[in-house]
Amino acid sequence: MTTDLQTTNNTTKPYEKAVPDMETSRNPRGVTARPIGARVKSVVKHIVLIGLSAIMIYPLIWLVVSSMKPNSEIFTNLTIFTTDLSLDNYTQGWDSLMYPFHVYLINSSILVLGAIIGNLISCSLAAYAFARLEFRGRNLAFAAMLGTLLLPFHVVLVPQFILFRELGWLDTFLPLVVPKFLATEAFFIFLMVQFIRSLPNELYEAARIDGAGHIRQFVQVTLPLMVPALATTTIFTFIWTWADFFGPLIYLRSPENFVVPQALNMFIDGQSTSNYGAMFAMSVVSLLPMFIAFLIGQKFLVKGFAKSGIK
Repeated sequence: MTTDLQTTNNTTKPYEKAVPDMETSRNPRGVTARPIGARVKSVVKHIVLIGLSAIMIYPLIWLVVSSMKPNSEIFTNLTIFTTDLSLDNYTQGWDSLMYPFHVYLINSSILVLGAIIGNLISCSLAAYAFARLEFRGRNLAFAAMLGTLLLPFHVVLVPQFILFRELGWLDTFLPLVVPKFLATEAFFIFLMVQFIRSLPNELYEAARIDGAGHIRQFVQVTLPLMVPALATTTIFTFIWTWADFFGPLIYLRSPENFVVPQALNMFIDGQSTSNYGAMFAMSVVSLLPMFIAFLIGQKFLVKGFAKSGIK
């Protein structure tokens, strides 16, 4: 009897292996099929996101297309579909002002470079002091620094203008660059403070055991690890300084010292016909550096905010 059962089991096992499981045959990879409702919801969500993205990017596309349209067609045809496209606006816009447009690009580049260097040096030093040094009144000074974020720029505009006028700095880049070396950007200081506080204390303890002082700790320990925060500061400083119109308007008077936003404003003439085609063309040219800077540093931008705890 036992022999018969064993024989039966042995004869049925090959048959069991030969018959595939119904679930496996329907889904050989073991992937669970998504319900129809979930797939419809995903499709609708993507359609909505694509539509919103198209609405947001449409002004930029219209700007690029309008920069290649004749002036007579820019505001009569507000669509992006046209057959009369030309690069004449770019050639005319480059040389239509008092100076070639590359002069204003160079001025903006000098201003941006000085602002970036100033913010990186001063804000990183101030942030290290607030994050790692123990001194009397540190919390009060940090709170006062954060309080300057609530202070409108226009409140200190007149005192600053009088100060720079007495120093003889008007019509130069100094009023726009020198304050960056004095740690006046509270947002970047706060960003770096939060980043430095997230670093392990064991690194600084090991550096102290090795005989490193605060300068060596700052240079050899802190700076190499806070590259994302420094990159975030660089990107935002670049974008804000490159697009700033109000500051240069106050302090720069000579056309040879004008920056890109002031040059674009010169295309608009309140007494005669404005050359909007050339202005749009040079606007596209002026947007390229900001787009490239953001494209290169976007991964550092995300890391900087993520590791600093800023949402």
